[in-house]
Parts: sequence; C-alpha cells; structure tokens
Amino acid sequence: MPLILITGLPTSGKSTRAAQLYDYLTERIAAESSSSSTPKFRLHLISDQSLSISRSVYDLDPAHTPAHVRSANASEKDARAALYGAVKRVLSPRDIVILDTLNYIKGWRYQLYCEAKNVQTPFGLVQIGCPVARARGVNEARIRRSEQQEQQEEEQKAGNGTTKDEPTTISTSTTTTTTAAAAGAAPKSGDLHPETYQQSHQNWQQKQFEEESTGPDFEDVTLSPTDFQEPYTPRSNWENLVFRYEEPNPMSRWDSPLFIITWDDTPTDTKATFDQIWDEVIVNKPQKLIRANKSTVQRDKDPGGDYLYVLEKETQDIVKRILEQQAEVGEGGTVRLSRSGTKEEGEEMLEVELPGKKVGLPQLQRYRRAFVALNRGGIGLEAVGTLAAGRLRESFVGYLNDAFEKEM
Repeated sequence: MPLILITGLPTSGKSTRAAQLYDYLTERIAAESSSSSTPKFRLHLISDQSLSISRSVYDLDPAHTPAHVRSANASEKDARAALYGAVKRVLSPRDIVILDTLNYIKGWRYQLYCEAKNVQTPFGLVQIGCPVARARGVNEARIRRSEQQEQQEEEQKAGNGTTKDEPTTISTSTTTTTTAAAAGAAPKSGDLHPETYQQSHQNWQQKQFEEESTGPDFEDVTLSPTDFQEPYTPRSNWENLVFRYEEPNPMSRWDSPLFIITWDDTPTDTKATFDQIWDEVIVNKPQKLIRANKSTVQRDKDPGGDYLYVLEKETQDIVKRILEQQAEVGEGGTVRLSRSGTKEEGEEMLEVELPGKKVGLPQLQRYRRAFVALNRGGIGLEAVGTLAAGRLRESFVGYLNDAFEKEM
C-alpha cells in the first residue's frame, strides 16, 4: 500500500503530525476491518527515532567530522541507507508506510517515489508548514532544556541537593513573530489547480518570509510535556539544514500529490487533510493505474519476455537438430527443421543443405556464435514471441545455408 513521506523544516512539528496521522490511519484501518478478523492493511511508522539515528549525523561541520577521516556527509548517507532499507523491507501491496524524517532532498524523494512505483503502490507527500522563526524557537527551547538538564545533573553530582527528577521549566517571553495565521493560511493542495496552487503557495511563502525578516530571529516557545525530541546541535547544524531544504513542487511527479498541514491548523483542519490523504492515496480515488518503469522490471527467462534468451535457445535447438539428423541424411543431405520448434501438424518446414563433408559440433558452434553476435543488437527492438522465434530460426537457417554453400 502507499508510501507517505513527511517533509518540512527541522523542528517544524513533523514527528507530531506523523504520530497524529498514524493514530488516524490506525482508527480507519480498524473501522474498515471491523467485519473481518484479518486487518485489511498493515501500518508502519519509520523514523530516525525508531531506527536510533541521532540528529548529529546531519552535522556537516568539518570541526566535528574531520574530512580526512570520512567524507563530510558520510554519516548522513549511512542514515539514509538505513531508512531506505527499512522502507524497502516492509513496503508491499498490503502495507502502509509513513516515513517521518527530514526528506529535504528532492533526489531522495525521487528515489523513494521510484521504489513505490516499482512496487506499484501509491505515493504521497505531506509538508508541514511552519514559520522559520518558530521552528528555530523550538530548537532553541530544546537546547535550553538540554543545557538545564545537564546543569541539574552536574549540581546533583556536586551534592547541592538538586534532584534529577525536578521538572524542567523553559522560560517564555512576550516576544512574538508573524505566524502562518497572521500571514494568511497556507493554500490547500486539493482546493486549487496544480499551477494555481503553486503560484498561491509561492506568494504565501514570499509574504511569510518578508514579514519574518523584519521580526526577531526566533520565537520563544514553551515545549509540550510530551516533547522528548532531542535538539539539533550545534545551532549551525539546524541553520545548515534549513539552508539545504528543497521545497516540494507539486508539479513534479515525485512531489505529487502534495498535502500541506500548517503549524496552526486546528484538529478539524488536520482531520480534513487526513481524510483527503485517505481518499487520494490510501483508497486511490480516482483509481490511477500505477506501472513500474520498464527499465526496473526484471525480465524472466521465458520465450515471451527476453530477446537474448530466445536467440540463444532457438539457435542451440537448431544446432542440436542438425547433429541428430546428420547421421540419417548423410553428408550433403537435407535436414528438415520446424519453423516454430514445436513440430505442429501441417507446419511449413525449414531446410538446411549440408555440405559434402561431415559437419561437427565445433564448426556449428562457431557459426552459431557468429550469428548471435550479429543479432545481439536487436535486444529491446525485436518483437518477442512465437513469430519472433520463427523469424530467428528462419534467419539462422538461411545463415547456415550461405555458410555451407561456400564450403561446397
């Protein structure tokens, strides 16, 4: 079943929305399977946290990852390889996979799109809209919480009477910044034509950026008691990820269909988007035929699917028949062969005129290899099937007759 990617700025609320989507789909699957003992779908949530991938792997600062030890982004590549392997293991026509990670590189999204297409399952992308200042504020709050926890642990070790279990409070201020609500709600992908939506979304982003540029660097926020996410440290790591983030484009097939959930969306708005995801991606309405790319389809060894296999098989069969009948017809005789290789009744036969001397297997194999080398270029261009096999046999018989005629 579908592969759903969650994308957005770091610390923009992706994990929260992914958990909400997971809970929503769990309820919908249970409702759909209420009449059956076996669930119709299986649901998987894959994330950096589930695979124990630290956020430090995205730090490209050479001061922390010496270039002479490993390439600057080797750890990030390892993390993506682990995520890709986890997705590939569970993705199937019965499995719904939610991938909660940065997904900020369009080439990475395209790779996952191709994997879903190869399994012939739908694909969807959910972007979490959040002002940069607020996302930065969340990371700053998590850094402060981490520093306070470390300070409490040090005080506890020093015997100052501070216990480790004391609640951590994150100070808040009256500093405010322009949010998506103040700048106007982000346009919904399902409400507009793709071209109109793209232009509206770009205008919304530009307005948001202009208003943020005149405000403070970050908004002080209070972390939820259920927020246990680690921060992106050092701060340059977070800034670098924001700089490298590649916005999804719904006009690209690997970013479509695109669903947007903003930071300020109410539970009602979020549920409406989830309903849209269920209809367009899970249920696949309207039904869209998904075909794997021909370049990724493995070709089986059967007469109807592999030109080179048919070429080798038919020429070897003709060599075998010539050697079997040569003892009966004698030198200079005529060997009769089936055009299709199945000896159908009333079928037109092919004839090979043998030279006036015995023809051995090494000589026939030389002719066969030469003929195969001349016709290998037909891979992918020749129509393969019963007719193709007949044409190949006829062509090889003509090639042998020309070669034997020169020896007479």
